[in-house]
Amino acid sequence: MPRSTGRTMGFELRHLRYFSALVEEHNFERAAARLGIAQPGLSQQILNLENILGTALLDRRRRSVQLTPAGQLFFEEARKILGQADVALAAIKRAGRGETGRISVGYVASAAYSGFFTESISKFRAVYPEVELQLVEMEMQKQLGQIAEGGLDFGYIRPPAPLPVGVRSERVLCENLFAALPSTHALAFKSAIDLIALSESTFITARQPPDVGFHNNTIKACREAGFAPKINAAGSDFTTILSMVAVGLGVALVPKSLECLQLPGVNYIKILNNRITSDLAVAYRAAERVPAVRAFIAQHRQTPA
Repeated sequence: MPRSTGRTMGFELRHLRYFSALVEEHNFERAAARLGIAQPGLSQQILNLENILGTALLDRRRRSVQLTPAGQLFFEEARKILGQADVALAAIKRAGRGETGRISVGYVASAAYSGFFTESISKFRAVYPEVELQLVEMEMQKQLGQIAEGGLDFGYIRPPAPLPVGVRSERVLCENLFAALPSTHALAFKSAIDLIALSESTFITARQPPDVGFHNNTIKACREAGFAPKINAAGSDFTTILSMVAVGLGVALVPKSLECLQLPGVNYIKILNNRITSDLAVAYRAAERVPAVRAFIAQHRQTPA
């Protein structure tokens, strides 16, 4: 029977693998070949393990590999430990590849109406089903602040917007601007119009600074058409803006994807000779370290605008 050396050194996973291979193969030579080590080396490792444990694991009175009662118990526990170690190792590798974890994603309401938003989320979930995506609707500038501070990982925004230090954005979609008119408007049933035809109208935009988002889009598009728009920046979101259009409080310039919002009393009209687009962009930390978030970013960087 092996004697304890008096050392407090514990066994390692390799000892468990060596011992399990020996028990499963019932033969030192076959087990050594399976492990890729020399047979004398395997015999020495088993002796070392018995010395560490202070008890015999093999009944050496038999010519074949036979376990002592302690050896049988140790084998059963070794298999459990090795199984748990394999599960833990696989989980760590998945996390390192960005296949697990949680990503908090912000989005402006208008992003949800574009097919790109839902397609991107679905595409990522198909490839990384174990990553939890936490979606939260949030105003654009608040998103950017939250991303910079670490409260949010990623955002779908409608530029232009000033970016905080450390935050990067990339355009992923360009949409033509359409005019949203009340159905009582004289031009409401035209198939297309020149924007100059609305020069006397009041334009309703999101409650934003003039250099941000749709407020900026409206100003630039009207100036390109040859006039300075009269603006009522009173809408907090597009549902509110279109409701105001529906009751005749003004007109609005919106991305084409908002045609899916079929509110009673609102008609969407194509604008001719206009080069200003409504862009959808993604925002994220430039120095992102979390593998799952980096995988989400990489998917969007591969998408042509």
